[in-house]
Parts: sequence; C-alpha cells; structure tokens
Amino acid sequence: MTTEDQNRPEGTTHFGFRTVREEEKASLVRGVFDEVAPKYDLMNDLMSLGVHRLWKDSMIGWLRPRPGMALVDVGGGTGDIAFRFRKRGGGPVVVCDINREMLSVGRDRALNKGIIEGISWVCGDAERLPIPDASMDAYTIAFCLRNVTHIDAALKEARRVLKPGGRFLCLEFSHVTVPGLREVYDRYSFDLLPVLGQVVARNREAYQYLVESIRRFPPQPELAERMRAAGLERVSWRDLSGGIAAIHSGWRL
Repeated sequence: MTTEDQNRPEGTTHFGFRTVREEEKASLVRGVFDEVAPKYDLMNDLMSLGVHRLWKDSMIGWLRPRPGMALVDVGGGTGDIAFRFRKRGGGPVVVCDINREMLSVGRDRALNKGIIEGISWVCGDAERLPIPDASMDAYTIAFCLRNVTHIDAALKEARRVLKPGGRFLCLEFSHVTVPGLREVYDRYSFDLLPVLGQVVARNREAYQYLVESIRRFPPQPELAERMRAAGLERVSWRDLSGGIAAIHSGWRL
C-alpha cells in the first residue's frame, strides 16, 4: 500500500486520481463501463494497437485449458477471455461482470459466433461473487481488478471459489520496467488516450479515468504480496511489453 493510500481518509478510496467514498466507487465504475460498452472492444484494439489480443492469448496459454476445466472469468463481460478459453478446449465458463451492458455485448457476440452453450452470463460483484465455495478449477480476471473498490476482498473471493489445486490468473495494466519506455508510455497515455476516447467512444472522461486507474494500480511485487496475503500460493508474474501489462498467477493449494 502506498503512502498516499495510507494517508487517505478512512472510508474513502480512489477513483482514478479522485478520492471518493468507498460506497460510491462501484456505481461510478459501473457508469463508466455502461457508457463505453458498445465501443469497448474497438477502443481496446485502438489503444493497444491490437496488442491486448496477444496479452489475452498469453494468459490463456499459461492457463492451459483442458476439457472439463470449469472457469469463472470476472469482469469479462464482452466475452474475450471466455471465447478464447472455449476455443482452446476448456470446459464450462461463468462470465461474471458488474455491468449489465457489458454482459449484453458479450451475449450478442456469442450469438454472432454461433455459441449457444458452455458460457453462462452472470451479473455480480467481484467482491461478493454469486459462485459456490470451492467450485471452480480456474479464475481469470483481465483488466478489471484495478476497478474494484477493495482489491484484497476480490482476491479472497477468488481463493474462496477455487477448488483445492485451482488456478488464479490476473491480466492487468501494470508498471513499466524498461528504462526510457515509461516516459513515452506516459505521454501516449495522458495526451492521446483521452482524445481517442472522445473521438471514438464520445466519452473523454471514461478514458481519462482508465489512464489514472492504471497509475493507481499496485506494482507487480506489491500485487504478488497481496495475493499471498489472500491465501494464494506459488505466486509469480510475467511482464508483458516491458511491464505495460503483467500476468499474475497463483494457486489455491
């Protein structure tokens, strides 16, 4: 936890660079993603020049899906992770997202792909998953953990729903580790992404929040320690694109 977080008034949290009451954050995040849901996947392609697809492929490759493996994908409303998991031979998937608009986009995409079974679409909170204890072989969360109000609560929920021997994987924007890249990435993020959000999604504020939320997310070693504190073991991570993103892995043993 950063010094800034420690000095924040009790009962508050961050929403980007703003300080808000804890009970406000979930509705603020929901509002952001309800607004951008129709353009979410297009914006991901534009913002990352398509590289987010390779990052997601890397996470699924590390997971190594197999027939019968049950997955809960948290915050994956538009279906990107679920579709990859099923295509690679995985079993049933529960896509759980707090945003109904994102889930609606995902269901429509599934129908367009001819997928009518194997994926369940559930509206729920990462901190209070509507999933039974020890019922899942794998838990994935991609570009969502930074949006939850209490990261540690979400990590404990991940452990709760995993079977013994179950795998946790988190793909998230992280902290650049390559010298010189940070300055270029900061200029790109703060100068270009909000403008892109305004032009394509008609919502500059949503993508300003996105940039700010990335900067507030814990660096790789801190997230690993918080995973261990939540009861996950054999924790490790892989940096992607010089640390612009990272995949964290842990197990319930």
